Amino acid sequence: MNKRLLHIEGLIMLITSIYFYAAIESSWWMFVLLLLTPDLSALGYLYNHKLGAYLYNSFHTYTPPLLLILIANTFQPTSIMLSLGLIWIAHIAMDRMIGYGLKEPTDPKTTHLQKIS
Repeated sequence: MNKRLLHIEGLIMLITSIYFYAAIESSWWMFVLLLLTPDLSALGYLYNHKLGAYLYNSFHTYTPPLLLILIANTFQPTSIMLSLGLIWIAHIAMDRMIGYGLKEPTDPKTTHLQKIS
């Protein structure tokens, strides 16, 4: 039950981020091109599992993009920072929707969602 709720939450966050992205009328080409950019953080695994998990998890939590959106909205609501924050949230939400979670430092295939029933 809990895992299903997290997948539904990911879907709702994805729809919401796409809705707000459309509302600010930003470039859809930019959306498509940058949607998978946060996954570049997985390159830390080339060094070791601990660094890989740290970087991956840092780029796959909602806090950084929400702060980016807050800063953008406070100082310049039409800035590219707002678009980037929404794309970033869409990426995280998409991951959660399909079952990808935060990584364990011991094994990149083990995520926090696997521990939830």
